[in-house]
Amino acid sequence: MNADHSAVEPEDRHLAVTHTVTNQPPALENYNLFSQDKALQEGLILRDAAWAQQELVEFGELTGRAETIDLGFKANENKPVFNTHDRYGHRIDEVEFHPAYHELMRISMAHGLHSSPWTNPGAGTHVARAAKYYLQSQVEAAHGCPITMTFAAIPSIRKQPELEALWESRILNNSYDPRNVPDSEKQSVTIGMAMTEKQGGSDVRANTTRAYPLGQGGPGQTYELVGHKWFVSAPMCDAFLVLAHAPGGLSCFLMPRWRPDGSKNPWQIQRLKNKMGNVANASSEAELRGALAWMVGEEGRGVPTIIEMVSMTRFDCMIGSSGGMRQAAAQALHHCRHRSAFGATLNDQPLMQNVLADLALESEAALAMTLRVAHALDNQSDEHERLLTRLATPVGKYWICKRSPNHAYESMECIGGSGVMENCIMPRLFRESPVNAIWEGSGNVQCLDTLRALQKSPDTLQAFFAELDRARGADARYDRFVSDLKDEFGNPEDIQFRARNLVDRLALSLQASVLLQHSTTAVADAFCASRLQSQGGLNIGNLPRGVDARAIIDRATPVVD
Repeated sequence: MNADHSAVEPEDRHLAVTHTVTNQPPALENYNLFSQDKALQEGLILRDAAWAQQELVEFGELTGRAETIDLGFKANENKPVFNTHDRYGHRIDEVEFHPAYHELMRISMAHGLHSSPWTNPGAGTHVARAAKYYLQSQVEAAHGCPITMTFAAIPSIRKQPELEALWESRILNNSYDPRNVPDSEKQSVTIGMAMTEKQGGSDVRANTTRAYPLGQGGPGQTYELVGHKWFVSAPMCDAFLVLAHAPGGLSCFLMPRWRPDGSKNPWQIQRLKNKMGNVANASSEAELRGALAWMVGEEGRGVPTIIEMVSMTRFDCMIGSSGGMRQAAAQALHHCRHRSAFGATLNDQPLMQNVLADLALESEAALAMTLRVAHALDNQSDEHERLLTRLATPVGKYWICKRSPNHAYESMECIGGSGVMENCIMPRLFRESPVNAIWEGSGNVQCLDTLRALQKSPDTLQAFFAELDRARGADARYDRFVSDLKDEFGNPEDIQFRARNLVDRLALSLQASVLLQHSTTAVADAFCASRLQSQGGLNIGNLPRGVDARAIIDRATPVVD
């Protein structure tokens, strides 16, 4: 007699319905990146940019949409492809990008990330632009390279009035035109940069590229460039600021991708760089075979001319790394708010609270320092702000960018094994995290630039200390830290050997100063206790006893249910 199993065995017993998914967080998407970031909202008001709040609310909603976030994944999953020739054999030097990359570029340019402080100068404009760049960087960082260079080119190009008249309105146009056609056919253009050569990265005075005048020579005149460039960022830009040796010394030039007559300018891409991070953006090697270019600024003054651009790109490195930290911290905080282990939600467990609060502290301190520099950029007519900018930019670029890789890793560890998977944003954030620390001048270069600023203009250090004095008396630990730092600068012996230590402390002092003056008591106290006083170590999760970790976590956690 056969037994009847229908009562105990369901009809779908052979299907793969093995379990119910539980204890997983919802996707961090379809939320407002601006509205969920208290530190950014407060910074916007503090730094004279409250007028941009509605713009940021709208941009925060856009950057938090699932479809916008997906653009970042698509752009990085589909690397640029280089085509030397078309199918008929014509040299075209064309780099193809995935449509997602172009859409990210369109969004950034439509919202003025490359232009707004120049087209609408005034109170808070650099701050508002930095806030948008910070949000957009959390979606996808690599396309920020051509956005930054286009933005940063304006101060250098304005040194040559005839070139400014020809190019500026198109550089500042908020449309996006990716076509590989002569710039004369475009209303909107982008600008790149080509400085690095094989024999010297940061040592641009070792460059060997030559510039030959086509006529009388001099500022604004045409030259032909012959040489190589080991690193040309965003080779599909419409023109590039280039360093080359003219008869009168190393000079700066504007080199278009096409000649004015519509023919292809004879500089040729050799290959694209195979990078570990920043992969959605193309970086290339190029040969200059008599490429037409115009001299920008004085002959022999190429480095001071292009440094105007480099200073602004270094500031954007601060913004981008701060944005990366915020996204990494948000992912960790969000995950631990929803995930349980060992009988409790992760963000309720003391050891994890120490880690999460520390991640949030690092993120907020980076943003606070960045917005302070943005505020200084908005007020360059004020001597204190001008001097502070000169020192705080290399200090901030050095410190924030250098802190980013470990922050990304620690955030990934909070998420666990799923944080290593490529369908999570964390691997991309981790690969991206060292880029800003190395590009636009590595850590040592930033430290040496800090010392150079002190040597050429000792008033910069006095301005920096005057800035720190604004927080004097708010915290005894801070007062002792700053007093000891001042004493260190009183001894110039072997100062280059000690430069990293000094710049570390300058950065921590400025971050603490801003937080003490403008952040919450919990954040400022924990920062001073862990960064200025505690000897617990450099690893995340070393907050000392007595800090209000819960308040810091609640302040920084994005709420998405």
